[in-house]
Amino acid sequence: MDSEYKPVERSNEDYTNTEDHNPLLSNQDVQFLVSDYELQQATASTFGCVINLANTILGTGMLAMPSAMASVGIIPGVFFIFLSALASGTGLYFLSRCAARTEGRHASFFAVSKLTWPKVSVLFDLAIAIKCFGVAVSYLIIIGDLMPQVMASLTNHADLAYFLTDRRFWITLFMLALVLPLSFLRKLDSLKYTSLVALFAVVYLCVIVIYHYFSPNYPPPSPDDIEYFNLSSSIFGHLPVFVFSFTCHQNIFSVYNELRDNSRESITRVISLSIGISACVYEGIAILGYLSFGRNVLSNIIMEYPSSYFVAGGRLAMVILVVFSYPLQAHPCRASLDKVFLFGHNKRRPSAFKYFTMTTAILILSYITAITVTKLDVVLSFVGSTGSTTISFILPGLFYYKIHENDPWNPGKILAVALSIYGILIMAFCLTFNIMRITSH
Repeated sequence: MDSEYKPVERSNEDYTNTEDHNPLLSNQDVQFLVSDYELQQATASTFGCVINLANTILGTGMLAMPSAMASVGIIPGVFFIFLSALASGTGLYFLSRCAARTEGRHASFFAVSKLTWPKVSVLFDLAIAIKCFGVAVSYLIIIGDLMPQVMASLTNHADLAYFLTDRRFWITLFMLALVLPLSFLRKLDSLKYTSLVALFAVVYLCVIVIYHYFSPNYPPPSPDDIEYFNLSSSIFGHLPVFVFSFTCHQNIFSVYNELRDNSRESITRVISLSIGISACVYEGIAILGYLSFGRNVLSNIIMEYPSSYFVAGGRLAMVILVVFSYPLQAHPCRASLDKVFLFGHNKRRPSAFKYFTMTTAILILSYITAITVTKLDVVLSFVGSTGSTTISFILPGLFYYKIHENDPWNPGKILAVALSIYGILIMAFCLTFNIMRITSH
């Protein structure tokens, strides 16, 4: 019967309207129809969700990971990557358990906030929207920075048209050709194939890092440039990189809503695979990249390698990665803005006009910001120490604790409180350090 059933286009509110209420349908029938419709929309597989979450994680953090490891040394760097992965995975698990307490498949930060801290729920979604918007802008800036170098490598500067070295040209071209149509997709699961393509870019970058490390044509730095321990106050300036690199929590609710089997075991499997794969990639790139160039490695590892067709292909692959990662930031940004504008009073999906308006506004504002701002290092450091810590650690811990407030203290409840305190401490120390660093300059 399920295979023949065609979902109705009307919501529960439409059926309960007094003017066109069908007396043959009881409230239980209406609830069955709505629930059945939601189940038919949940078509995502475990593989697709793992790909999307891994693609959300493996973004610009890969490029900065060797530099972050250089700031603390190899052994602390390995530890911080592992600790960030473990803390991030714990936050994802707490959010998934909170999502199970919401009604149907309408889980979101706002829905969980209404169950726990309703008076400030709008502020939570606003913070998420701003954080996702800032990351999306950074993706466009990377396109503008890498594409002129890709063209210069492929043509050897011979008869290269001036506009091909203009970052604004490439941002505009990719925005119109790929970013714009992908950003209008309604379901996160629709991006699983583009995410799969983007993960090939991750593999390409790994190949570049491994090849140049083992190649005899590229001698390693002197032993004095390699440090196993380098703990100092500067760690607070780079710690947000480790935290920021594992932030994908804005998409866990879309995974919960769209995953065909969103049981505890299935969600945990998705989280474990996504975090585990990403942690292994980060560890490999950070260690080999740092050992290849030493403590003076640039904040963008792909810029360290000499120009060649091989490296140009890697830079192009990173452009493809961020292009396909942009919609993974636009999707939760749009969902959070929808809750902010309506204060959560409407559970239905936004109308076609509202959906188009919000998406267009995100695209236009991010485009204008990207073509006018060339460096977002300081901005991203603040995003990592505020938005990422809030989404990854503070909110998951607070939500889980509040839902289980009246339950006896158990390891899960204690861990939730510890995770929130951990996030607050990171935010306080890192934000203070970044402010002092700016004022000192």
